[in-house]
Amino acid sequence: MSKHERWNTLLELLAASGKLEVEEAATALDVSAATIRRDLDELAEQQLLIRTRGGAVAHGVSYELPLRYKSTRHAAEKRRIAETVADLIAPGEVVGLNGGTTTTEVARALALRFAGGRADTAGTAGVTGAASAGPALTVVTNALNIAGELAVRPQIKIVTTGGVARPQTYELVGPLTVGVLNEVVLDVVVLGVDGVEPGLGVMAHQEDEASISRLFAERASRVVVVTDSSKMGRRAFARICGLDRIDLLVTDTGIDAEAVAQLTEAGVKVLTV
Repeated sequence: MSKHERWNTLLELLAASGKLEVEEAATALDVSAATIRRDLDELAEQQLLIRTRGGAVAHGVSYELPLRYKSTRHAAEKRRIAETVADLIAPGEVVGLNGGTTTTEVARALALRFAGGRADTAGTAGVTGAASAGPALTVVTNALNIAGELAVRPQIKIVTTGGVARPQTYELVGPLTVGVLNEVVLDVVVLGVDGVEPGLGVMAHQEDEASISRLFAERASRVVVVTDSSKMGRRAFARICGLDRIDLLVTDTGIDAEAVAQLTEAGVKVLTV
């Protein structure tokens, strides 16, 4: 197991219980206690945890893994979800993307799909003139990492919001973000979420991120939620919107039949890949 994999596992264990003992972690990872102590010391230096005598505790009550340590979880499922969503986007559309590991994969899939300019699709083969001279795609995002990856793609027009950056997710939030989003109109928004619960809707860990995601949904004609099945039935602190605002949810085949039935009954189309 590499150091990155150990750190990822340690942070996941810490997120689950809020505290971690050296000996417990050493047994779980099948490494020496000395290795765990070094790992915890280095993670503490990065302010990802607080070292204690014999272990570590999480920062605060509501602990959230930084994006770079969440990217390896359910990676294959997220790539399949992203490729499916990218195929649903028509050339020339304006697409909103909030932050997160799954929406980052969607951004990469969009970059590949539109790599040669406007994607060739049966329904758009006749597009000519002024419309065809525009960008293959316009992406509006409040995620700095997504903006960075797409900014080098000349076929994609990238629009970023202003705002204050959250280090865990690289998302921009606050009044400056709201100001930009209030001035744009989106064809579709692709939302990454931290929890989906039929009675409550879709949720995020942080209230400032939830409010921006809610505004994304309000500015879009179509709302697509992307999430792996591990977040189904899970609650998070801040509500983004109810299921009545969501048109499509794309997830992996691990979702159970009851959850699909509940979502379908609420008017949400569910696509599993």
